[in-house]
Amino acid sequence: MIAINNLTFEIGARALYDEANWHIKPGEKIGLIGANGTGKTTLLKIIVGDYTPTSGSISMAKDLTIGYLNQDLLSYSSDKNILHVAMEAFERQNQLHDEIENLLQKLETEYTEDLLHKLSDKQHEFELLDGYNIEYKAHEILAGLGFTEPDTHRKLSEFSGGWRMRVMLAKILLQAPDILLLDEPTNHLDLPSIQWLEDYLKAFDGAVVIVSHDRWFLDKVINRTVEVRKGKLTVYAGNYSFYLEEKAQREEIQKGEYKNQQSKIKQEERLIERFRAKASKAKMAQSRIKALDKLERVDDVDDDNPTVNFSFRFSKQSGRHVITMENITKKYPAIDILTHAEAVIEKGDKIALIGANGKGKSTLLRIIANADKDFTGKCVTGHNVTETFFAQHQLEALHLENTALQELQSFAPRHTETELRNILGSFLFTGDDVFKKIKVLSGGEKSRVALAKALTADANFLILDEPTNHLDIQSVNILVQALQQFEGTFIVVSHDRFFLDNVANKIWFIEDHQIKQYPGTYAEFDVWYAKRKLEPKSALTPAPQPKKEEKKETAPAKQHSDNKFQQLKKLNQDLAKMEEHMAELERSVKQLEAQLGDENLYNDLAKLKDINTNYEKKKLELGHIQLKWETLAEQIMELEA
Repeated sequence: MIAINNLTFEIGARALYDEANWHIKPGEKIGLIGANGTGKTTLLKIIVGDYTPTSGSISMAKDLTIGYLNQDLLSYSSDKNILHVAMEAFERQNQLHDEIENLLQKLETEYTEDLLHKLSDKQHEFELLDGYNIEYKAHEILAGLGFTEPDTHRKLSEFSGGWRMRVMLAKILLQAPDILLLDEPTNHLDLPSIQWLEDYLKAFDGAVVIVSHDRWFLDKVINRTVEVRKGKLTVYAGNYSFYLEEKAQREEIQKGEYKNQQSKIKQEERLIERFRAKASKAKMAQSRIKALDKLERVDDVDDDNPTVNFSFRFSKQSGRHVITMENITKKYPAIDILTHAEAVIEKGDKIALIGANGKGKSTLLRIIANADKDFTGKCVTGHNVTETFFAQHQLEALHLENTALQELQSFAPRHTETELRNILGSFLFTGDDVFKKIKVLSGGEKSRVALAKALTADANFLILDEPTNHLDIQSVNILVQALQQFEGTFIVVSHDRFFLDNVANKIWFIEDHQIKQYPGTYAEFDVWYAKRKLEPKSALTPAPQPKKEEKKETAPAKQHSDNKFQQLKKLNQDLAKMEEHMAELERSVKQLEAQLGDENLYNDLAKLKDINTNYEKKKLELGHIQLKWETLAEQIMELEA
């Protein structure tokens, strides 16, 4: 489909790509990944012809159609309504529609056989191109991307950049090209739209290449991962999770090879040094030196996964109730957000607030942060609660002339320079990077500085609105580690489901103008919510039970009680068996970990690979059974309630 051969692309003296190779095959769903600055977007621009490679070639069929979504489209505007803009995708159908309309007008005054034949031909071609359904298709895709029916009649110029980008995505999808090149397609989408796009791309017949920092999205859609690293393109035959496992295995093997080679090199160097001075052995020493010079060196493995190495400090603990909301009603002229809503945030809660755009997530955060007072009801902050509020507009509040280090020093004077440099180091500002002025930083770098500020505050309650915007996968991992270490309370809004699943222990969502709660992780909520959509009558909480005095002891009730007892007995037996199996798996995992810790193992690469494969298999099996155990335990608790 597309063949990239020996591609070299240089920017000044730097080679972004150095004789890189990659073949894209029909129907492949590919995630193009790599650290910021490695050239992912550049590669897409080279493929579509916006940039010319320094050397090498890109070959493809002449009739290959490409749909390219890029961030430059944010600036596109038009005074036409968004339905019209989306339907511009159907270039030939629109042309035929206009020609048919003209022919019909002519026939009103000039009725000839020639005109009738032309009209018949045009209508036949229009029908073959499914022209009568193009408006329906446009409505369907715009609805999937979050537009209402009234929205479709509004001018594109009336929408913000993010919503305009959705229209451009709709237009590209409607073109149904042979291959889609999508640069950060989820950046401006909310959760329902991201989930719709996942389903659409999985069913799409053509090939797809996606640049994205959304790990969950990549795992759902792609079946190939291509990593951009050190000017090369490395292909992994699976989704992002597969890539992580496979890369870890490759790196373990590489570490072993590197260690063995270094040992041999040192041995050779000792021999050379020993015999160099002896005339009788000088020739042999020179021969070994030449062999050593020609040796193809194995590189050591670079650590691409920095860890957070600072601890959070706050001077006082909060009381049990951090935020108490009672009878909250919040309205805008055109929309009701909350009506007599109630909720409590307790000490230690890690809450993910999720939902579609426009449902009031950011409004609720502002109410909690006391930044929005235009509501009725009470929002009470608890005893000893100290909060910090992170929102995207705070990037604009950074002092442009400050360096990254100065920005933190002015905000957190109690921290030493060493502590602040460690914090910035955790957020990928290493060495002299801490002396870069804010004004020269990228959007992602500014986000990392603003987050570092928020996390150095003397706060036991964090309010975070879209902290993962502009962050790459590496930076999201850092934020995950930071929040996992945080011992206080937080509530966060984000569309990054991997991030949410790894930091939250409660899920909040706004439904029917009320704040609803699910007590669990995002992955558990996702399964529960999918089932709930199939059963609309099911509720978040059990239906109210009749009062004791209303209950009547009857034979059927006793029979129901007996059935319940038998069911509980069976479930508890299953749970006990499951716990035994879990204990066995945990023992196996510990034994394999001990074997992997043995340095001698790395001399036997075949054995290393077998043990590592078995280790990953046991860990995966343990993870599955733990999820089953949690589900079973929940069933038992529901029956015992």
